[in-house]
Amino acid sequence: MRSFVPLYLSRVFRLSIFCLALLAPSGLVRAGEPEIVETFGAADAPGRLVIRSTIDLRIFGQVVDAYLETRPDLQIVYQQWGSNDLYQDSVEGCHGGDDPADMVMSSGVHQMVRLVNDACALSYRSPATANLPSALRWRDELWGVTREPVVMVYNRRLVPPSEIPHTRFDLLDLLRPSLSRYAGKVATYDIEQSGVGYLFAFADSREATTFGALLESFGRTDAVATCCSAELISGVADGTYLIAYNVIGSYAMELAYGDDRLGVVLPEDYTLVLSRAVMIPKQAHHPVEAQAFLEYLLSSAGQTELQRARLIMPLIGEVGAEGETISETALRSISLSPTLLVALDRQKRSHFISRWRETFEVARPPESDPQ
Repeated sequence: MRSFVPLYLSRVFRLSIFCLALLAPSGLVRAGEPEIVETFGAADAPGRLVIRSTIDLRIFGQVVDAYLETRPDLQIVYQQWGSNDLYQDSVEGCHGGDDPADMVMSSGVHQMVRLVNDACALSYRSPATANLPSALRWRDELWGVTREPVVMVYNRRLVPPSEIPHTRFDLLDLLRPSLSRYAGKVATYDIEQSGVGYLFAFADSREATTFGALLESFGRTDAVATCCSAELISGVADGTYLIAYNVIGSYAMELAYGDDRLGVVLPEDYTLVLSRAVMIPKQAHHPVEAQAFLEYLLSSAGQTELQRARLIMPLIGEVGAEGETISETALRSISLSPTLLVALDRQKRSHFISRWRETFEVARPPESDPQ
């Protein structure tokens, strides 16, 4: 049995919304509130597990349901957060907050590495965690549990097949003409509001020779930076945007399979791959239950459920909306490692965001139309 408390509903579907300011110059800002809270399991269950996560409840709820079929003795409180809010909440919990989570799952993996580096996580090791690739575990305190490509989304009715951008070079070509019809019609995450958007942009800056050219083209053609996955994908579907760049692929593909307006491209020059990170906070009230759920996520049954939820995607030979596939050599996994701490270096981040501000006009979230 579930009790459901909607704290935020997107226009088309509920997705993780990444809408909080980054660290203020004078110190930490306080965390906001979860967007959605849902309780799974019987109210009188003796066991309890509090999960705070950026994964959309509509997608992850089926994984929780499947787990509780084997655990009738457990109640799970699932809170859906934006990545920056979740990071701030976890920092507060690490420094003595009175309401810590038992498990934190986030797409902002650079933020998770920072939390582990700051001694905010419990250590846990088992055969299942030890069998993870080194890129998906760090210090026996952080584990990658999903496999999601970072994609481009386009409107299939408004973008002709000859103009579908299969690479970043193709996207640059679309934006090159002085009177490009894609001017003002390309969107991506606002990296000041979105922790995962910042991560993707920073990864691009270190990976791609095209990054500087993309920023220049985005600025010259009035590309839009907006807060969140919901805005990007629904904006492409309704024609507000023709193309959205650097979108979490699991969300995009989930919607594209049921909406013939949406096409999805795994960029052929390279495709970033996100593995959302899990940690057990050192202040957790129910660490044993958190460990048990982690074991489930890494088990064959849990992996099957994550695949059904499209949170684990095969990628190699994956067929996109127009039949394209991606090669293994084009995949660029975002590793859980200390190298991600560079993304949170105050000076580097300040410089990076200043450069970003010079490029984008930031779109504001809608003030009405809660559907």
